[in-house]
Amino acid sequence: MQQDVPHASSSHMMKTTKRGRPFLKDTLDLFATLVVSLQLTTHKQFFRSFPNSFSTDEAAANLASLKFSQSNRGPDPREPSRVITTTTTTTFSMTRDMAKAMSQHFMDARLIENAADPSSNLFKDRGVYILTPKGLHVLERFISRNGINGDHLGHVFATQPICMKLLHLERRSVDDEIIVSQSVITALFRRFVGRQSNYPPQTPQSLDPTTIYHERAKGIQLMDVTDRLTSGSGKSQTVTHRYCFAALAALEWLCDFTSVVGREEAAEMAAQFVRFGLIALVSDKRKNNDSAIIFTVRGSAPGGNSPVSQTGEFRCTAKAIYRITEEGVRTARWETSRTAGVKGSPNSSSVNLSTIERSSLDKDGTPKPISPSDAKIHRRISLAEKLNSAYSGDSAQDRRTKESNTERLQFIIDNPNLCQLFRDFLRDNFCEENLAFWLEVQDFKRKFNITSTASSNAFQRASERGILGVGKVHTPGQQAMEQHHETLIQQAYSIYTTYLAPSSQSELNIDHGLRNELSAYLSEVMQGLTGTPFKGRLEADQLSAFNATQLSMMIRLYERIQTHVFRLMATDSVPKFTKTPRFLALRSQNDEFDFLDNDVQYLSSTGPTVPPGLDSGQEIGGAYVTVSQKGAVAAHEGRPRGGGGDREAGRRAWTDS
Repeated sequence: MQQDVPHASSSHMMKTTKRGRPFLKDTLDLFATLVVSLQLTTHKQFFRSFPNSFSTDEAAANLASLKFSQSNRGPDPREPSRVITTTTTTTFSMTRDMAKAMSQHFMDARLIENAADPSSNLFKDRGVYILTPKGLHVLERFISRNGINGDHLGHVFATQPICMKLLHLERRSVDDEIIVSQSVITALFRRFVGRQSNYPPQTPQSLDPTTIYHERAKGIQLMDVTDRLTSGSGKSQTVTHRYCFAALAALEWLCDFTSVVGREEAAEMAAQFVRFGLIALVSDKRKNNDSAIIFTVRGSAPGGNSPVSQTGEFRCTAKAIYRITEEGVRTARWETSRTAGVKGSPNSSSVNLSTIERSSLDKDGTPKPISPSDAKIHRRISLAEKLNSAYSGDSAQDRRTKESNTERLQFIIDNPNLCQLFRDFLRDNFCEENLAFWLEVQDFKRKFNITSTASSNAFQRASERGILGVGKVHTPGQQAMEQHHETLIQQAYSIYTTYLAPSSQSELNIDHGLRNELSAYLSEVMQGLTGTPFKGRLEADQLSAFNATQLSMMIRLYERIQTHVFRLMATDSVPKFTKTPRFLALRSQNDEFDFLDNDVQYLSSTGPTVPPGLDSGQEIGGAYVTVSQKGAVAAHEGRPRGGGGDREAGRRAWTDS
């Protein structure tokens, strides 16, 4: 018999910054909770239909009475062998005007956009809105992290593009301001300008929105600007500035592909680019009566030959044009061979820039240029240390072989595109079941530990009236937990019958002792539940009687087998995989990855909720990249991505920068 346990309730105001906006984490969590509670359907406006959309009224109504229930499983402090469930329900309450203001903030953060007019920046009454690729990325990570059943959003993920890589900038816990340091600005700038100069094609092409968005993801699109200068003698001279971009285009790019929450914050980051000497103003040909919004940032200046200044100014006007400086080109680490010709300016066949490493000096103290081939090797070294087994020879490296293989395998699994390539390799070698089992158990463990649901009062009232087919009145958390337990039982059954049962479809080749231990436990449980002996096969109706504690024990046994399988793949499959032509070809096309950069850390969608650097209480500042699993799979499979709006596009896991 299940008893209702009284729980304490408390209320508090959402924390806001000195600018009046909510903290970023609260913003993202509230946005994702809202979307999970909505039923994204087709809406019509101006004689056009917009799938996967919602209206102003729907957003306001749900935000006015939004509930988020979360259930966590863990050992009972009084009896560790027993599993207990703790459910927490958070209720959001706000007026319609406040709901509209919050939706406007979602729009400023580039999480949603006007379906009929993507260029509009105002959240209006009687409007129709869709999720942006950035919004889908945030939603996917929220669903994965909180164990939410997102089946009703499957069609959205299947038909709309998702931001493949989102760059997150760490913030101070006290006021939610971005922690600015040279490493943070360097990481952000390299992401902003891309691996190479991103000039659009010379010949006009009719590109679909997906391709347009993909091209934007490579870095801010550049142009050459010709300016006429008048000397003191009255003579005019034509000067062509390379690597230029519009100021407003830079703000749009930063809002779309990073965690900044609006043009104001994006302008401050652009002003930091100016302060660090990475970009410079070319021209601002606005008329005298045109208003100008200018952002100025201040910081310490090292002095000497450092390009860093004490102040930086960025003009947010439609006529302002900026260029990437020589210091910016050096920081971006563009190669001469790359910026010339193929991806260089359409108006020039060569680039008069030299790649010089400041720390590399000849015997006389003069800078020593690095050849393009040496630079490529230097940039690849971080990847090689993790993935290339050819770097060996000294005893210290030999001692790290086992550990390195483990790191390589974890890296392979975390990267969706590389994981798929690894799966193809295992399939060719008739051992794909090892990776498939490991991934399924990993998903099983994550789902067992936590489950969440979001709903509005409208949904709850319908449930209480039996409209939704719910026989008994339960809270959203109880409903979700009951459905979740049934799903877990089915998944446990599927894992056993697919990989562990004798003569199963994809039977694992595991240690005899592990198999006997699992069989002995199932025999004990089956004897106690049904009174019949276990004969090596598990029936679905038998497993339905399992409680949470028994499922927890099955997870422990699955996890031991999972560890055995992981070690087997790391020691046997990974060294062979990293020598295959397909892997070597892929690596040669991608010299470096954002998340292996010294300044950028990488988190998969199932990574920790706390950003790196903030989990120990030390706010040192940094940047990290999250990668969309669904976006990478879609890009690998080459599925067409539908939808409208200039910001929508597919992704490629390895060629984005």
